[in-house]
Amino acid sequence: MRPRLWLLLAAQLTVLHGNSVLQQTPAYIKVQTNKMVMLSCEAKISLSNMRIYWLRQRQAPSSDSHHEFLALWDSAKGTIHGEEVEQEKIAVFRDASRFILNLTSVKPEDSGIYFCMIVGSPELTFGKGTQLSVVDFLPTTAQPTKKSTLKKRVCRLPRPETQKGPLCSPITLGLLVAGVLVLLVSLGVAIHLCCRRRRARLRFMKQLYK
Repeated sequence: MRPRLWLLLAAQLTVLHGNSVLQQTPAYIKVQTNKMVMLSCEAKISLSNMRIYWLRQRQAPSSDSHHEFLALWDSAKGTIHGEEVEQEKIAVFRDASRFILNLTSVKPEDSGIYFCMIVGSPELTFGKGTQLSVVDFLPTTAQPTKKSTLKKRVCRLPRPETQKGPLCSPITLGLLVAGVLVLLVSLGVAIHLCCRRRRARLRFMKQLYK
């Protein structure tokens, strides 16, 4: 680009605000060092033969800060890089009406505000910009602490244990058998005595009536 045009760009960037014709997303992004980032610029007008420029303003801008020309997308030539730009880190490609700036292996010095722009006749149209912050470590979000809930204790009555196995021990069983035998013997003796008494009575009756 000619120096005269760059002076015009610097002057226009200080007074112009973002235009809805070029919509940039996201508005802010934070990435870790050595990662890749993609910035989008969607054109709401027909850009069949136009060029899309990508510029960067370093962070902490001051009165003497300037905008760097990074690259542009041309329908015939593709990506055209600016001077003193690491070409292997920057690429621009088109996806329908979206123009993507692809940055690889980003460093903290790549932080800044990135603008897409189209050059009209005679006006310049800018996007609202995307602020890129490159950090060595991404902040971790603290997990919310879970409140410990006291569990209610439920008093349960002990269940009666069901007795397994034989109900009687061998000693008890033996006593039961012995008791049954004694009853049988007693019953037998009682029957025998009753029979003897009956016989004796019959004999006495016979002798009485003779």
